Amino acid sequence: MRLSGPRRAAFALRLPVYAYNRGMPLLRSAVFLDRDGVIIENRADYVKSLAERKFIPGAVEALARLAKTDWLIVIVTNQAAIGRHIITREAAEAINENVVQTIVAAGGRVDGVYVCPHTPDDGCACRKPAPGLLWQAAAELGIDLGASVMIGDAVSDVQAALAAGVRPIFVLTGLAERLAAELAQARQLNAAIYPDLAAAVRHILERETAKKTQARDA
Repeated sequence: MRLSGPRRAAFALRLPVYAYNRGMPLLRSAVFLDRDGVIIENRADYVKSLAERKFIPGAVEALARLAKTDWLIVIVTNQAAIGRHIITREAAEAINENVVQTIVAAGGRVDGVYVCPHTPDDGCACRKPAPGLLWQAAAELGIDLGASVMIGDAVSDVQAALAAGVRPIFVLTGLAERLAAELAQARQLNAAIYPDLAAAVRHILERETAKKTQARDA
């Protein structure tokens, strides 16, 4: 896990296995995921404990399907509750570790977790819509941003993706009270829109299969 900011806390991170061509590493494609509103249910008052952590139906199973591919799977999440002293960094890490462990237990994987602990007033470079978390992950994991996808439930996710040169996907599983406004802005930014993570992953896999078929038949 990566906590962006002056202090970082880390746990064992499953790094990509690079393929080499003439001594140069080949960059990998990644699926970047917001956490709240994509994998687990979002809360207006933040997810503050394991008791409040509820998985969105179909999300864990979708990540198990995605894990069978060559895509890197990277969570990039804003957690202003840390900066606002609503939860501690340790509590945030415990929630993230539980999310990762649940995904792994179901046959999935997570190759990196990157967390911005700052509030909007901090003016940091890592809080989405800034692309800092995606850039950091790309540098550390060897990611080809132009061949990658970002799945989020907020316009800030779409904006971060676009700023990093990543293809944005917007899902409709975020907070109901802000969905209409967020959806309208996501459409204006030409984000692909799907009902949930399961549908978005299905689209990614179908698109990948079509590309491979096209390349084989060329």
